[in-house]
Amino acid sequence: MRWGKCLRSIALSLWVHKLRSALTVLGVIIGVGAVVLVWSLGAGARTLVAQQISGAGAGLLMINSGATSKGGWRMGLGSMPSLTIGDVQAIMREVPEVEYAVPFWGDVAQVVLGAHNWSTLILGTTPEFFQLRRVTMVAGRFFTSAESNRGAKVCVLGFTAAQNLPGALAHVGQTVRINNTPFHLLGVMAPKGRTPDGRDQDDIVLVPLPTAQKSLFGTALPGVVKFILVSVANPSELAQAEDKIDRLLTQRHRLKPGAEKDFSIRNLTEVLKTWEITITTMTWLLWGVAMISLLVGGIGIMNIMLVSVKERTGEIGLRLAVGACPRDIMVQFLIEAVVLSCAGGLVGLVLGATTANIVARLLDWPMVFSLAPALAALLISVTVGVAFGFLPARQAARLQPMDTLRSF
Repeated sequence: MRWGKCLRSIALSLWVHKLRSALTVLGVIIGVGAVVLVWSLGAGARTLVAQQISGAGAGLLMINSGATSKGGWRMGLGSMPSLTIGDVQAIMREVPEVEYAVPFWGDVAQVVLGAHNWSTLILGTTPEFFQLRRVTMVAGRFFTSAESNRGAKVCVLGFTAAQNLPGALAHVGQTVRINNTPFHLLGVMAPKGRTPDGRDQDDIVLVPLPTAQKSLFGTALPGVVKFILVSVANPSELAQAEDKIDRLLTQRHRLKPGAEKDFSIRNLTEVLKTWEITITTMTWLLWGVAMISLLVGGIGIMNIMLVSVKERTGEIGLRLAVGACPRDIMVQFLIEAVVLSCAGGLVGLVLGATTANIVARLLDWPMVFSLAPALAALLISVTVGVAFGFLPARQAARLQPMDTLRSF
């Protein structure tokens, strides 16, 4: 077989039937594009969750106050002031798996810096927060134990809060006002990013716990805190620590067996891992949809090639009559199918990567493009061309010259 003439014949056939060729590869384009898109966004989602687990710190527990009921209405978690500084100290003293236990008290308030203001969450906490959350600073420093113990009016801005107060970085060491109370701005924290539910972890301002309770928001119950964040040094001991804290607080709050608890414990690492499992499941589901699209595209190639064999019966007969062997006919139609599927694969690859990049930018989502799945998608498209082009090619090769020449 003369490959040059064969390739020219294939190119001419595909060019003459441009619309048919384009419609033939549409299913392959959609399938390969979907494979690349799903892989890129799925890998990006897993990267995002990994960053959030790293940003939050592995092995975290959040202890919230319980819920109260008023007039038949059940209020949300944290509405019952049941957690105290004594609980924090007991957890650190009696649960050896715990590395840090950090209390919080706060509310939303207005922060004013020069001519700019921003409403954000003000949280009173202790200096251990810096180690628990592995905080790094863009500028300045965190407050010290001495400043916290004496209730100093000092604050540290989260990165988002600082961005919404233009000039905050330049004003480190100067004065900001929180609820019309002057505070000395110590520094700005590096960004931690968003949680899976979309909450911005950087839209906060941190102040010493006594300052929040006495100077900003006040409390009728000294020593009460709204929630406690606990970190465990070894994440494998998280469940054990959670069980011990549950028993300890049940005992300290004198709760009877079977009684409703006035606190709740959330495993933050498990929440993030649940998101990761959900993302993985959805990725595999969408992979299945993409494979079905490729299957449909392959069936489309086969159907169009069968039609092409029927339309070109006379051409096939003439070639057989002048000396072409059945193998030449079969190879020509098989190559046509592979060329169509490869063309569709390449277009789908570009389309999928471009769409993934656009979606990632719109959703502020990391886009991870890998060469391995791209090559796998192209290989799948070639396989589809060979698999679904074989039947029409074999049918063309089996035609008898005398029968085909009658079609002229």
